Amino acid sequence: MSTSRGSKGFSRVLLKISGEALMGEEPFGISLPVIKRLAEELVDIHKAGVQLGVVVGGGNIFRGVAGAAQGMDRAAADQMGMLATVINALALQEALRSSGADARVLSAIEVGKMVEPFVRTRALKHLDKGRTIVFAAGTGNPFFTTDTAAALRALEIKADVLMKATRVDGVYDKDPKEFPDAVKFDYLTYDQVLEQDLKVIDGAAIALARDAGLPVLVFSMEKRGNIARAVQGESIGTIVTGGEADERSA
Repeated sequence: MSTSRGSKGFSRVLLKISGEALMGEEPFGISLPVIKRLAEELVDIHKAGVQLGVVVGGGNIFRGVAGAAQGMDRAAADQMGMLATVINALALQEALRSSGADARVLSAIEVGKMVEPFVRTRALKHLDKGRTIVFAAGTGNPFFTTDTAAALRALEIKADVLMKATRVDGVYDKDPKEFPDAVKFDYLTYDQVLEQDLKVIDGAAIALARDAGLPVLVFSMEKRGNIARAVQGESIGTIVTGGEADERSA
C-alpha cells in the first residue's frame, strides 16, 4: 500500500464521511446543497479513474454513544445509529446517481429490498465495473464506530488509503475550536495517535490500520475540491503512517 502523496495520487480509496459533515449549516439532518456538492466532487474523482468506496456515519440523525449516555441500552442505541447511516447512504446514492454516477449501497445489516447486503466479493466486483460503493450500517455490530467500519472496509477492498473527511483540516494536539494555540500535525505515526489519545479518529480504527500498514489521511471537506486534492496526493491534512512522524505545524 503506497503512502506517497506526490503527483501520482491514489487509485483505490476508502473515504469516511461523518454524518455531521452532511448537515452543513443545518442543526440536524441532511443539507441537500452539501450532499449535492459532495456527490459532484465524488463523480469528478471517479471520472479521473479512481475507484471509490464511501463509509458514511449517522451522527446527523442519531448517535448511539449519545443515546447510551442518556440512559439507553448501548446495543439498542447503536442499532438505531446503524439505521441512521442507511438513511445517509441512500441519500448519497441518490445524489451520486443524479450527478451521473453508477452507485450502490451495501449494508452490513439486512434492510429488506432497499439496499444490497454487504458481501466482500460483490463489493470488489462493483468497483471493477466502475461503480461507486456507499457502505452503510457500520460493521453491523454494536459497540463499533463507523471509523472502525471504514478501516475494516478499506482493508477488505484493498484500498490504497483510508481518508477521513471532517470539518477540521487535520489532527491537532488539542481541540482547535477551543484552543487558539492548538498545533496541527502534518505527519503522525499510528502509535503517536494512540499514545497521545488524539480523538480525531477511533483508536480501534487506527489499530487496524497499523496492523495492516494502511495509511490514514485526515483532512477537511469544507473547502470545495479538497477531496480531489487528497486523492491526487496533494499534501493537505494529516497523514498517519508507521514511519517516522514529522510534527511540524502547518
